[in-house]
Amino acid sequence: MIRKAFSRASIAVAMTAALLIAPSATAQAADKGPTPTNGLVEVTGFGANPTGLQMFLYVPTTVHKHPAVVVALHYCTGSGPAMFTGTRFAALADQMGFVVVYPSSPRDGHCFDVSSPGALKHNGNSDPVGIVSMVRHVVKTEHADKKRVYVTGISSGAMMTNVLLGDYPDVFSAGSAMMGVPFGCFATTDGSMWNSACANGTIIKSPAEWAGLVREAYPGFHGKRPPMQLWHGTADTILFYPNFGEEIKQWTAVQGASQTPAATDNPKPTWTHTVYTDRHGHVAVDAYSVEGETHNLPFNETGLAELAVAFFGLH
Repeated sequence: MIRKAFSRASIAVAMTAALLIAPSATAQAADKGPTPTNGLVEVTGFGANPTGLQMFLYVPTTVHKHPAVVVALHYCTGSGPAMFTGTRFAALADQMGFVVVYPSSPRDGHCFDVSSPGALKHNGNSDPVGIVSMVRHVVKTEHADKKRVYVTGISSGAMMTNVLLGDYPDVFSAGSAMMGVPFGCFATTDGSMWNSACANGTIIKSPAEWAGLVREAYPGFHGKRPPMQLWHGTADTILFYPNFGEEIKQWTAVQGASQTPAATDNPKPTWTHTVYTDRHGHVAVDAYSVEGETHNLPFNETGLAELAVAFFGLH
C-alpha cells in the first residue's frame, strides 16, 4: 500500500458545466465554509480493483478512535479531488471525527459504471468492487467502525450510491443520493453505459418490480437493508424528475415500508420533505423534492452535506 500526498493547490479543478450529468460550475463553486484541517492523500494497492479506480482519503487532524466512514462519489467529469475541494464533507469530518473516502473514475467522461451486468451484482467485476475494497482498506488501516460506513453521491455518484446499497447492503449502513436514479434503471447490455429511457424518466415499474432488481443483486442477503435519503429537483432535464418517485418506490418496497409518507413538511419554501417508515417505525426513506430546481441542485448553498451526515446519525 502506498500513500501519496495530494496538496490542495495541486487539486484545484475547473468546475465547468459538463457533458452528460455533471452539476454546473455555480453549484460546485458555492461557499464550502472552513478549509479542511488536513490534506488529501492518494492511496494505492488497497485491494481488488477491476476497473482501476483511484482512491483518495481524508483523515482529519482529530479523528475518533473508531471513526465512521463516509464515501463521497463524484459526478460525471468529476473526480475524488474535485469532491474534496467542492463539497463540505471534509470540513464536516473535521467537526465530527469521521474519515472520508473519495473514489475517482479514470475512464473517459469520468462517470461511474452503474450500467453493466458486472456492476449490478454483489461481488461483480466493476466499480462497486473497487469502492468496497477502499472501504475495507480504511476499516483495517484506520481502525474504522465497519458498522458505520455510509455512502453519498451527486448525479453519477448518486446513481452509484443506489447501486452500492443494492450490491452491498452488508457493507453500507445508509446512503444519500443527490439527483440519481433507481438501482438497475440505467442497466445496459451493449457496453454504452448510457440509458436514455432511464435518464428521461420513462422507465416506470411497480414497487415490487424495483425491489426485485435490488434483491436479485445479492440473493443470498437476508439481513436488514440500509435506509436511503433522496434528493431531486422537479425541473431536472438530465436525470428527469420521475426517477425520484421511482427511487422512493424501490427503497420503500425493499424495506417493506408504506408508499404513503409518515410525515411531510417544508423545511424551505421550495422544499417538500417526506419521510417513509417501516412497520417498526424506523425511517426507510428520507426524501427531499426541490420545486423548480434543475440538475444543478446547489448542494452546498442549501446544506445538503449537513443533512446527509445528520441522516447518517453522525454528530
